[in-house]
Amino acid sequence: MPRLTTRFWVDAYLARLSLQGIPAFVVAHGDDTGGAVLVKLSTLDGQAVVFQRSFDLMSGERRWVELARGAEPDMDEVINRQRGFDPDLWVIEVEDRHGRHLLDEEGLA
Repeated sequence: MPRLTTRFWVDAYLARLSLQGIPAFVVAHGDDTGGAVLVKLSTLDGQAVVFQRSFDLMSGERRWVELARGAEPDMDEVINRQRGFDPDLWVIEVEDRHGRHLLDEEGLA
């Protein structure tokens, strides 16, 4: 099965969030074709969670896993360190008081 470009996935994810009324922004534009993606979920109370896509070797499936959780400035530092390792990295910031990110919905892995 052919893989989607990162840009296509990001655009689709942002559209899905928008349809649910969940604000989201691209804060770092990575490589359009194959850049990795981090999603930062800000719950607007000073806390945040950073998600990254992972590959499960046992099942062969991709899924989103929590990279880090804590105070929002600390999560920004986690993201900055990751961007230092990977300049092609995309970063999407999702803002939702209820903690909705939709990454667990079908079709987003």
